[in-house]
Amino acid sequence: MKLLHKLYRVLLTSVLIVEVFPNNAQTPTYSLEECRQMALTQNKKIKTAQFQIEASRVARDASKLNDRANIDASVVGLHVGKPLNQLLPSFLGSGAVVVAQPIYTGGQIKLGIQANNKAIEISEGQKAITESELLVSVESAYWQIVQVKEKIVLAQKYKEMLLQLHKELKNAVDAGLTYKNDLLRVEVNLNEAELNIAKAQDGLILAKLNLAQIIGKSNQIDFNITDEINTFSYELLAQKVNDSAELRPEIQVLNRVMELEHIKTSLIKAEHKPQLSFLFSGFASVGNKVNFSNGDSFLGSYVGLLNFSIPIYDWGKNALKVKEQELKIQAKKWELEESKELINLQVQSAWLQLNQTLRKIDLSNLSIKQSEENLRLANDRYKAGTITGKDVLEAQAIWQQAYSSHIDAKVEYKVSLANYKKAIGEIK
Repeated sequence: MKLLHKLYRVLLTSVLIVEVFPNNAQTPTYSLEECRQMALTQNKKIKTAQFQIEASRVARDASKLNDRANIDASVVGLHVGKPLNQLLPSFLGSGAVVVAQPIYTGGQIKLGIQANNKAIEISEGQKAITESELLVSVESAYWQIVQVKEKIVLAQKYKEMLLQLHKELKNAVDAGLTYKNDLLRVEVNLNEAELNIAKAQDGLILAKLNLAQIIGKSNQIDFNITDEINTFSYELLAQKVNDSAELRPEIQVLNRVMELEHIKTSLIKAEHKPQLSFLFSGFASVGNKVNFSNGDSFLGSYVGLLNFSIPIYDWGKNALKVKEQELKIQAKKWELEESKELINLQVQSAWLQLNQTLRKIDLSNLSIKQSEENLRLANDRYKAGTITGKDVLEAQAIWQQAYSSHIDAKVEYKVSLANYKKAIGEIK
């Protein structure tokens, strides 16, 4: 079963390499900033948001044409049988052109354009929300790759330590200087180390696939990244709470939604105002004695109509619509206030999380120094014969855990920093 499992893994890896690695191509290396820019231009969510903006613009352009005259043409062919042919021509062809021009609509056309302009601003704000969420995803995916790569290096170093200890213990066992128990413990840990390396390598493939999807290069893993754990510094940013909500695109979108709701209220009111329009229709008909005035086979004429209408009484229907819209506006106001409160909580939480990661980094640095000293002392005492291999094995495990926690803390700091910048509306 183990042999079959290994063969399966080899075949799976080979298939992945064939599918996602281009032949004879130089492996690209991406920086974090390059990944951010690719995500902002190539990610499918961004493209979707951009098309929604374009759709809103087209709708706005269409609304600007509502004050133009509508021109329609129609052609009708008619054949009637007995006894209708005593009243109508047996054959009749008729064509007409109708021109309808709105003159006054109670401000509905102007308000419609304003509503569509707000819809564009809302779409742009929603794209900004998508961008901020996307940038956090880029940071998380990018630093996850860094994290996994560092874990692979750490696992390999730990394995080297175990191999050295295994060699020393085997010599001691062969010489009859110690029991075999410690040697077996090391072999068990070596098996575990091999498994952890394999898991980390699989994790690297998944992490690269995740980042590739975000930056618009789906199913590609043939790339490297520039950053490493030790290439960046870290510092505490000043806390921002009071004005953070106004910088968030979510609040800006809600403000635009509020403005749109007010425009909708005005539109409902405009429906109850007088309407004035002009209609002109010219027509021509051909048929046997179709002209009832002289019996000719041709009839042509026109109609001009000026229509003025004013609502008088609708049982309060329009007033209820206005009341409904005003209640919706009140609901949006409370939603806006709650969103601001929640954002302030997010900022506070993100700042505390960022502080916590900094403390983790400081503590992990201290743990690394202590674990290195502990390992050095363990090795010295083992060579002096005062402790067993089991104690050295425990010291190595403590050393590995300290370095692993340090890697996690520094990556967590980077992700927490991105979340904090998003919370205060400054991620760009």
